[in-house]
Order: sequence, then structure tokens, then C-alpha cells
Amino acid sequence: MRFTLRQLQVFVAVAQHESVSRAASQLALSQSAASTSITELERQSSCQLFDRAGKRLSLNALGHQLLPQAVALLDQAKEIEDLLGGKAGFGALAVGATLTIGNYLATLLIGSYMQVHPESQVKLHVQNTAHVVQQVAHYELDLGLIEGDCNHPDLEVQPWVADELAVFCAPSHPLAQHGLASTESLTEQAWILREQGSGTRLTFDQAMRHHRSALNIRLELEHTEAIKRAVESGLGIGCISRLALRDAFRRGSLVEIATPELDLKRQFYFIWHKRKYQTSAMREFLELCRTFTAGAQRSDEIVLPTVA
Repeated sequence: MRFTLRQLQVFVAVAQHESVSRAASQLALSQSAASTSITELERQSSCQLFDRAGKRLSLNALGHQLLPQAVALLDQAKEIEDLLGGKAGFGALAVGATLTIGNYLATLLIGSYMQVHPESQVKLHVQNTAHVVQQVAHYELDLGLIEGDCNHPDLEVQPWVADELAVFCAPSHPLAQHGLASTESLTEQAWILREQGSGTRLTFDQAMRHHRSALNIRLELEHTEAIKRAVESGLGIGCISRLALRDAFRRGSLVEIATPELDLKRQFYFIWHKRKYQTSAMREFLELCRTFTAGAQRSDEIVLPTVA
């Protein structure tokens, strides 16, 4: 065999970072060692895997073909290493979750998983849908748990559990007295919303697609808790997942505004790369997620510890 697993490891890192120096830093190698590894891999195989433009390296057609197979082989090699080390084949797992899922579900799921497999190393990256999709597509994450639509041609998308957004305000807000608002009246309000690229914002924009230009968006924030605090302070009204709001609704610190004209239903999804090798860790974590939400028709019906 003309190549080594180390060479493939360097190849994958360079492909993901499009930079030898960043790949070397990730792998704790010198830049010259990483560069030599790529050069040797190409020389031994008598082929070129990257197009060079200054210091930036981008995969060519052959490199794109090799990448998923190299990632799969490295994943299988890691499983063999863990098995031989007495870890029963459960090694590292990198999970990406969008904000609502990351804050209210993913940490509990990872905690449950690590109780069963304490030897496993799990990394959780909490970002918006667009970022999670990009990282899964580039093999930087094993799995994604997202709350927005995903149409990436390289990704497998499977439904997980239903979710629904809710429009809400502070108890002192005029709309709190009515508890109901037409779409037309909503355009007269100041809004505190998630940022563009988030699944929550995508669902909201789709529901308000005929009125988006008329909206008064006072603030765009990347965190649901920050949106809740801003709305509680009377800065405007918001729209986020019921899952993130149910404790606040129970306490009365926030009030739901019924919006019968808006379709705010959506789905939580699992995503992974179609050509990625399914490790034992991935398969078991997916099964744990499905078991955790079994019986719940909607995300806010999942039994979770309440916040006092």
C-alpha cells in the first residue's frame, strides 16, 4: 500500500481548512511536515489532489472523489483502534446543534450518552442552521441536529420531532391583554428576532412572507435567551420555539400571543453526509435521540427538567 493513514489524515485536514498551516496546527504538526505529507501522497500516487492558488489549496475533481473515502477509512481505523484499546468501538463523536436544540436538548442527550459510554469523547458545536449544514457537508462534524430546512445535495436529512414557534410579549405589553393578534396588527409592532441563517428566522420569514417588507425589526440577536430578556424588558415582541418558552410561559414572565393566521410549525432534523461512514457512536447516538423524544408529538411535550 503506497499511502499511510497519517497521510490521509493530513489530506483530510488540508481539504477541510484549505490551508496547510491551519491543518498542521490542528494535527500538532509542523507546517513543513504537513506539506511534505501532502507532497509525498501526490508523488507516490502520481496524481494531483489540490489546485494551488498562492497559499490556498482547494480540492480538484480527484480530491473531491477521494475525500469521503478517506474520511470513512479514518473513521473505521479509529473504531479499530478503540476496539483494540478496550473501548468497545465507541470513540470520538462531533455533533453540531442549532441554538434551540443545543440549549434545550443536545446537552441532555450528550450527558445521557456519556453516562453509557464514559470513555467516548464528544464535542458539541452550537451554531445556526447554515453553519451546521456547512460543517457537516465538509466532514467537520459527524452529525447535525437542526431546526431549519436543509436541501444540500450531499447530505442525508431525516425528520426527528415536530416543533412550533410562538409569538410572545412581556405581560405589560398591550397585546398581552388581548392574547390574540392579526397578521396586519403584528406589522405595527417592534420585533426582536433571530439572525438571518438561523432555522427559527427562516420559519418566521416564511410565515410572514407577504408582510416582511413592512416589519419593524428593532433587534436581531443570535441567542434565544437574549431575545427573551429583551422582550421581557419591553423592547418589542419576539418569535422563537415553544420549547424555549414553556418555562417562561409557566412562570408568567412572558405571554403568548395567539396568531391563528400564521403557520409557525416546523421540524427538527438529523443530518449527516451521505458518503460518511456510520460509526457505532453515530448509530447509538441517533438511536438515543429517537428514544428520548419517543411519544412526544411536539418538542415542548418532551419531558425535561423544569427551571424554577
